[in-house]
Amino acid sequence: MQALLLAYLDQCIAFYETRDGQELSQINAQTAKLQAELWSAVQFPAFAQRNPVVALAVEGMNDVLNSQGYTQAAWWNRIPVAAWGLMAAIAICSNALVGLGARNAKREFTLLLTLPLVVAIAFFLIADIDSPRHGLILVIPQNLLSLSQSLHAR
Repeated sequence: MQALLLAYLDQCIAFYETRDGQELSQINAQTAKLQAELWSAVQFPAFAQRNPVVALAVEGMNDVLNSQGYTQAAWWNRIPVAAWGLMAAIAICSNALVGLGARNAKREFTLLLTLPLVVAIAFFLIADIDSPRHGLILVIPQNLLSLSQSLHAR
């Protein structure tokens, strides 16, 4: 059981660290295989011995397997197109208002670039966070890495 959990943990870490689509599909296939093996490893003893300790082990394994599904769902759920459209409309209107307001006023040129620059940086960061496999901001599974280090040290 411990070897299966360590292999499963390694697959979870690889899921976070890969950027290659083909490698990701291999990781997902291997993860599904390990999940089936882990579930089988707790399922048969649970039917043989029905007591609170075994029930707790089964519940713990269920939580482990469910966490992968929650993680996958979080990676699939992205900002909807309608929200991107609303943000673009806000950006365009804001920049148009700044342009109309600066038409009659003698403002410094750098002040006119401030709002478009801030909006562009905000959009860039939102888009970068929305795609964790690509971009500058990378998701590092620090909790899984430290768990892996502690389990492999044993």
